[in-house]
Amino acid sequence: MLNHLPDTTIQVPDKPDTAPPSPAWPSDSYDRVPAWIYSDQAVYTKEQERVFRSSWNYVALSAELPENGSFKRSWVGDAPVVVTRDRDGVVHCVVSRCAHRGVEFVRELRGTLKCLRCPYHQWTYSLDGRLTGVPFRRGVGGKGGMPPDFDASASGLQRLAVTERNGVIFASFASEPPSLELSLGPTMIGYFDRVFNGRPLEILGYSRQRIPCNWKLIFENIKDPYHASTLHVFLVTFGLFRADTPAAVKMDPSGAHSVLISSKRDAVSAAETAELATFRKDLSLNEPELVQPIDEFDDPHTAVMQTIWPNLIVQQQVNTLATRHIVPRGPGQADLLWTFFGYAGEDPVLRRRRLLQANLMGPAGLVSVDDGEVLQQTQDGASAYPEANYLVEMGGRDLADADHMVTEVAIRAFYQHYREVMDL
Repeated sequence: MLNHLPDTTIQVPDKPDTAPPSPAWPSDSYDRVPAWIYSDQAVYTKEQERVFRSSWNYVALSAELPENGSFKRSWVGDAPVVVTRDRDGVVHCVVSRCAHRGVEFVRELRGTLKCLRCPYHQWTYSLDGRLTGVPFRRGVGGKGGMPPDFDASASGLQRLAVTERNGVIFASFASEPPSLELSLGPTMIGYFDRVFNGRPLEILGYSRQRIPCNWKLIFENIKDPYHASTLHVFLVTFGLFRADTPAAVKMDPSGAHSVLISSKRDAVSAAETAELATFRKDLSLNEPELVQPIDEFDDPHTAVMQTIWPNLIVQQQVNTLATRHIVPRGPGQADLLWTFFGYAGEDPVLRRRRLLQANLMGPAGLVSVDDGEVLQQTQDGASAYPEANYLVEMGGRDLADADHMVTEVAIRAFYQHYREVMDL
């Protein structure tokens, strides 16, 4: 016997005649940034194709592949890839996705191996991505197996374009990307080569952190010298970076890339620190070398922070050197992967100073710890109020290079390029 439920009528609301309008940028200028770009899933999905897969992306340092057979797990946007050095010493970048059933098969961060093998069905690939082995391809006992016309040469791993400059490896999904030199332009190449000058690099260590914020906020943070004097107690108190520091902000013509340059001042400017609650004259250091640079470049700059579209930060802060690789993990979070390095054969005193000053950076760095917390708070505000528009007017509304740090021009220039790429 069945128990019948009473009939019910569900009222379905009428569908609107037109779909809701797509979000629009608040103006034709670049001094307003809409909050919805930090939390909208459709925007994030579009970025993977328009921003990351169409550009040169940093994937590794050559020093991380020290011998033939070396590999490193990496990412282009949120797409997992593997960077390898084959038996002939040639560097390749292939997708970490088995051509058979789509398994992301490389899970270790780095190491050495003779081939790439999927754990699911043991499909095997050479280090350049060619399919070399399919278990039971001919079946067993005359039964099963792959069809007679199966073409192994057409079932390898997807290969990315690869370029290397002075020990830094970039990859792109684009079939014919422009040269890295053309993409960066002469000014940015000059600052890139300042750090990556052809001397062999030596890896000193790694830090990894997941920040609950949109990837663009991490990029903006390095393009924003304004916050350095207002947020970072350590920088202001010990004179590593202040608003009255000799400084400059430079960009390439597209606005995609930029560099912040400053030089340490030992003297404290009373006028500059009067407005800052972050200045602490009662603090002192037990290890003064933490903020004392050793001259190693042909200029007086003690901080040069370069952002390279779309995923790389090149860091020189005093004597600590690092790459920061931004890996988006959805609209509301991103990984920041730090690789600290020095130069092979460098002076032991300089090496010790690099290692000591590395404590300024990373997830728990004396400076960078501030950024992780405030970026989460920025994301919280953007997610809660997607209809808001943010002001980036400090220093004016232009897109020209600046000779000071009280500016947000690099953020404005970044969004000039971003809007063109994303067609917003």
